[in-house]
Amino acid sequence: MSKPVILVTRKLPSAVEARLSADYEALLNPQDALYERDELLKRAEGADAIMPCHTEHFDADIFERLPKSVKIIANFSVGYDHVDTDAAKKAGVVITNTPDVLSDATAEIVMLLIIGAARRAGEGEHLVRTATWKDWSPAFMVGTQVTEKTLGIVGLGRVGKVVAERARGFGMKILYHDAFRQEEEEKKGAVYFETMEDMLPHCQFLSLNAPNLPSTVGMLNAARISLLPEGAIVVNAARGTLVDDEALIAGLKAGKPAAAGLDVYNNEPGIDPRYKELPNTFLLPHIGSATAETRDAMGFRALDNLDAFFSGKEPGDRVA
Repeated sequence: MSKPVILVTRKLPSAVEARLSADYEALLNPQDALYERDELLKRAEGADAIMPCHTEHFDADIFERLPKSVKIIANFSVGYDHVDTDAAKKAGVVITNTPDVLSDATAEIVMLLIIGAARRAGEGEHLVRTATWKDWSPAFMVGTQVTEKTLGIVGLGRVGKVVAERARGFGMKILYHDAFRQEEEEKKGAVYFETMEDMLPHCQFLSLNAPNLPSTVGMLNAARISLLPEGAIVVNAARGTLVDDEALIAGLKAGKPAAAGLDVYNNEPGIDPRYKELPNTFLLPHIGSATAETRDAMGFRALDNLDAFFSGKEPGDRVA
């Protein structure tokens, strides 16, 4: 019996590709090329499954044109907002994701963003790299101390809970806004706010950890930024869509928020160039899950879903 054919849209970790090639007929992408729509559909001819990343977008048009042989899309990602799940259901295509495996790695990046933005790490590195660091003085590169400050978290889900735990290591007080109360977190001292508007005036630091939903697009807007206290710092390692760029850039120029640490953006990698011109931004290139351990775990989780599907079982991480 022939092995199922799996189209892989990006270069994956070696261990993941080795397991994939052992169990399936794998159509790999060793050059890590970003397939355009027509190229993706062409390569999907004869495939039984596709293993994409968030860089490929599966909208209604794609599902209408997708070869009928494709029965499952096993995402190499936790987020699946790049997939029109309603169109997938209509086309009879199963969709899975890879939850639970990247919380630690992403939380580390959140803490890096918090510390990097607060301690002006981007500015400091630029001084060293350009040999423009001249001397030391008591007024030189003075930033904001993180220890024992108040952190507001929007979205206390898998990543948000790990962020809270890491932040407690710095003695930070945790506030949170979420669609659901988190009693276990409240037992650890987290304070719940029913609305962002109620929470924001108390946030010396604000971490966005919400998913990309119609209700969260542009959630950090001018009105909400105005509610932050003076000196507040904002970080986002969730989805760029959570931020109204015009509002945040205007706020940063005016000094409120005092700084921002960003790992995700609207229209990435073609981000708004004004962010790069601002001295009070600490910018990373969407590397929240970029550890060897996490990327392997993501791939193995996606393969577990494929294994279940092709053995006639329900994939454990089915989202559509």
